[in-house]
Amino acid sequence: MGWTSADERGRLRHVPGAVRLEPVDERNLESLLSVAAAEAEPDDVMPPVEAPAGWSLARREAFRDYHRGSFGGLDGPTGSQMYAVVVGGEVLGMVRMTRCDEPGTVETGIWLGRSARGQGIGAAALRGLLNAAAGAGMRLVVAETTRDNAGAVAMLERCGAKLREDGGKVYAEICLDSTLPAL
Repeated sequence: MGWTSADERGRLRHVPGAVRLEPVDERNLESLLSVAAAEAEPDDVMPPVEAPAGWSLARREAFRDYHRGSFGGLDGPTGSQMYAVVVGGEVLGMVRMTRCDEPGTVETGIWLGRSARGQGIGAAALRGLLNAAAGAGMRLVVAETTRDNAGAVAMLERCGAKLREDGGKVYAEICLDSTLPAL
């Protein structure tokens, strides 16, 4: 089991070495929704939906439906496998991989609650996802973010991504045919 320590403000700080990925399912879906509603904006954690602003009941149900769509994994109807990012038994966010048209390629995305950001948890979760993708026979993991998302760009670089910028967007490719970088 992982451990935590207090930072200078007395908040618990999570240790990246304790990061685990658990497939999103009914057992952890409500915990995932709870951290999303408390520590993220709806548009940061799910596709846009027609619903009242904020974490309305309609958005909460759309969140559940979106994540339930991945329960079939890479071979299911959405071609997505979502994982809860768990540290010390606490769900802190989600990382996913979704099949692309090109064989052997998946696209990834990740979000963490605000209190879990900037501690190396995202890089540890991405590293876990890269291992899961390689285990599923994938050869390439791609991602897209914006230039303004410095944390995501740094995390991708730390995990060995080759980055390309185009019009304010940053495109990342991580080849799984080579040795993955250690964190």
